[in-house]
Formats: sequence, structure tokens, C-alpha cells
Amino acid sequence: METRSYPYAIEMRGIVKRFGPTLAGDHVDLAVRKGDVHALLGENGAGKSTLMRILYGLYHADSGEILVDGRPAVIRSPKDAIAHGIGMVTQHFALASPLTVTENIILGRTPNFRIDMDAAHAQVQAAAGRYGLEINPRAVIGDLAVGQRQRVEILKALYREARVLILDEPTAVLTPQETHQLFTELRRLQQQGLSVIFISHKLHEVMAITNRITVLRHGRVAGNVETRGTDERALAQMMVGRVTRPAVKPPAVEEGDPMLRIADLHAADAKGVPALQGVNLTVRAGEIVGLAGVSGNGQSELAHILSGTGEAGRGAVRVGEKEITHADARAVMAAGVGRIPEDRHAGVVGDLSVEQNLVLEHLDDFRRGGMLDHKRIRSHARALIDAYQIKAAPGDRIRTLSGGNMQKVILARVLERAPAVIIVAQPTRGLDIGATEYVRRKLVEQRSRGAAILLISEDLDEIMELSDRIAVIYEGRIMGELTGAEATTERLGLLMSGVAHAALGAEA
Repeated sequence: METRSYPYAIEMRGIVKRFGPTLAGDHVDLAVRKGDVHALLGENGAGKSTLMRILYGLYHADSGEILVDGRPAVIRSPKDAIAHGIGMVTQHFALASPLTVTENIILGRTPNFRIDMDAAHAQVQAAAGRYGLEINPRAVIGDLAVGQRQRVEILKALYREARVLILDEPTAVLTPQETHQLFTELRRLQQQGLSVIFISHKLHEVMAITNRITVLRHGRVAGNVETRGTDERALAQMMVGRVTRPAVKPPAVEEGDPMLRIADLHAADAKGVPALQGVNLTVRAGEIVGLAGVSGNGQSELAHILSGTGEAGRGAVRVGEKEITHADARAVMAAGVGRIPEDRHAGVVGDLSVEQNLVLEHLDDFRRGGMLDHKRIRSHARALIDAYQIKAAPGDRIRTLSGGNMQKVILARVLERAPAVIIVAQPTRGLDIGATEYVRRKLVEQRSRGAAILLISEDLDEIMELSDRIAVIYEGRIMGELTGAEATTERLGLLMSGVAHAALGAEA
């Protein structure tokens, strides 16, 4: 077969994969044309990661075949995949921080221990120029921004002669400007014949960058369409099997009283490095204030302090008239704060039941004569399971629940007490479309009730959809605030990159 004229770079035919009784891949077909950016969509558990792990040699299919350039290929390891011209870049970069760009790229590619580094730098520089990827080969990885590190990962795959590149949620850690730069680079590489398999949950990005889309649902292909022949609504319906409806935020009501006030807050991270450097922020009753920023800019430390699980250096935090700067978790809750943590697994005790987790923070309310009232705990759980549409029985171990149902348990535990202030961090991270839609609607309901909500999220779409005001944090400082009406991805992206609000205003 003449591979040059063959239209497909990769074909996966009839792929079947079981994990015990679970059918993760049910006769899946995927055909990626040469020079196309092909999206792979689906909810969590739909089979996307399983399929790509099979293609990259991390899993082995129970049946089915893989063709590369029209020829059957046996891929039993990543080494085999690389030999067949397949590269993979995940959200969690596999780079050695203390080494240079060149050292990371040639690692494992040199036949002996003696390396002419000047020649190696020149080779990497030439490859970067050839593919239009601007990077300094002598730069140390630890000194690079996230977008630059991703560029190194892509260059590493291309240096190994990848003709097919798997990108798994490539924009999850990028600012809007970095995302724009990535798409520019992908289009240039596409023109050079590279095929890209693009995995993302951001439908507007899929519509912007891809040529074709394959949608998986419950381990099967639910649809295969040309991008120009579909839209976001149709794709969402293919993914979940029904029409989705976004969380519609009602119009703003009269400005409420300040409920959460953060003044000149300082804190260090676990290594003692300054993480918060004079944060000032106010959240009023009946509003959602979004805190946007690229991961690692102090959001986690702020969430921990506000939840009573972190230690502030100096500054003050007040809820109403109560100071909670150095309060523990119990005192924070007593002050009227509801806490929805960024790591839902840390917010529950996996080996306890759903009903036990639902009362975990308020056990004293379920005692009778010093003993726990198990009948009342079970009744309470049934009511919340019904009210929050949790797919579980009261006695189920919570670790057996899906991420979405686990998050619903946490929401139920927090929101049923109608807290005056809600601190919610990364509420939909890792959730599928249906669960994301549900969580966002619940937050909007709490806003309508009059709660003051601080929404800490790295999902800019989520921030823009839900927030009345948006503050941006960069290296532990608030760079500026915008109203929901003022906010654009471009303006937020500049703030997220460290451009101060005053400078941004001067540019406008």
C-alpha cells in the first residue's frame, strides 16, 4: 500500500477493553486523517483516556486493531508508540525541572554518556525553528512559564519524529493568551502534516481548532461529525444523551452587606515561600465573586485559610463582625461559613458511608443522650439524597461513588445548613457535563438565597458564567477586579499573566 497517498494517519478499529465487569471500550472506531486536528469528546468514564492509553501503549486492547498509515501496528508500550510516530502530551508534564530544555528533549535519545552540549543545543534550536516553536534550548525548565513547558513537551514529541500528537486537556493550565499561542502553533504544525488528537471538555475550543470530532458515550462511539457541520449544543447532547441547560444567573439584586472581608492577608506555602502577599477582597451578600488565576498563584492557600485549615501570617479575615483569621475549621463553620474544598476526596472519609459523611461536620446535632441517633441519621441522609439527586444509598461507602455524586454529597452537607458565606474551590474540576451543570445551578440558587459566595476556579468559562465580579490573583496578589460585564477572556488573561489592572486600563 502506498502510505503517502493513504488518507489516515491513525485508525483504531473495533477496539474492545474490559476492566473486570466494566466495558470501558465497546468496539470503538477512530480514524484520524493526516493533517487534521481531531477532537475526542466524552464525559468522564466515556472511554477517552482508555482509548488513548491503548494507542500510546499504556493499556492493551482485548480485541480490535490499530493501523498506522494503513498498516497494522503492534503497540505494547510507549516505546512502540514513539517508534510508530505517536507522541502524547498530558496535563502533568513529564519534564525534569532542574535540567535545561535541551537536556529534557534529548534525554534517553543519546547512544552514549558523552554529549556535545553545544551541538545538542544547536540541534534543538534548529528543530524549534523548523516547527515554529519559540523556545530557548539553554533555559532551565524550572524557570519557564506553564505555556513554555507545554511547548517543550510538544517539541520533545516532534523531535522524536511524531507524526501524530495526542494532547490531553492541553489548555487546562494555560491563560487565554497562552491558549491562543498554542492554537497558532497547532495550525502551523497541521500545515506541515502533523495529525493531532485533541481531548478537551471546552466545547468552544473544540469548535475553534478542530476539523473533525468523535464523541464517546458509555464506551461507545455516539457520533462522528465534521466540526463545521455541528455546534456546541449538539455536541453536548451527543455527550450526555439529552439537551443540557446552563446555569442561568438571575439579574443582580440590590447590593447586599459585606459578609466576607479579607484585608492585607499574607501567608506562606508548605515550603515557607510567600504564597499570599497582601490580599484584599470583599464579598457581599447575594453575589458571587470569582477568583481567577493560573494554578499555583496562592488560590489553595487562600482557600485553606478561609476554611480554617491553613495558617495566615498577618492580615485579617472577617465574616460579618466575627474575625476568623486564625480560627480552626469548627470555629469557621460556627461563624456561618460553608466550605466546599478543591479536593473532594479530602472533603470526605472514603471508608465511611454516605449517611455518615452527610453528618460528619455536625455530629453533635445527631446525638441523643450522648449516643448517635442512627435512625435520624439515616432519615436525614434519605432526605438529602432525594433533594440533591445523589445516585447512592445511605449505607454505600462514599469511595464507591462517582466524582459527581461525591461532590453532591459535599454540596448537600454544606448547603442544607444555609451558610451566610460559601467558600467553594474548583467545584467542577474533573466532573462531566451533567454534574457540572448541576453544581453550577446549585451555586446560583445559593446566590439567589442571599449567600455571599467566593468561587475559586481555574476554569475561566465557569468564572465568567457565574460571577458578578471577578478578581484575578497572580503570585499571591490581586492584580485587579472586573465586573461580570467588563470581563473578557483577553482582559482576564492579561491580569492572569501579571499585568496590573492600572496598566490594562491604560492600554484600553
